[in-house]
Amino acid sequence: MKAALATIAVLVLALGCTAQAVQVEENGLSFSLEAVKRLQELSESSLATGQQSPRLKASSASLCDDPMLPQELLPLCRQRGASASLARLAIVPMDVCEICAFAACTGC
Repeated sequence: MKAALATIAVLVLALGCTAQAVQVEENGLSFSLEAVKRLQELSESSLATGQQSPRLKASSASLCDDPMLPQELLPLCRQRGASASLARLAIVPMDVCEICAFAACTGC
């Protein structure tokens, strides 16, 4: 009985955690906030090393080829207009998204 109760408690906690996860939507796809943060870090680091033009926040060719890019963003790389989508994701304000005041962020 205790094992069943413990299992149910763990499942309820897991469901609660996943239900409250913040998702960022772009071009019909949904990404975790953590994946978008990682994309922003990659975009900033490539900008800092001079790999990209300062006018472009994200280049789909360089970011999509980066092995550090989260796997959940790869479907976006295969879509038409990936550069624009990645650029929009790279400028999502994280502080606003974490309190769900940004229209593209859901799941708070």
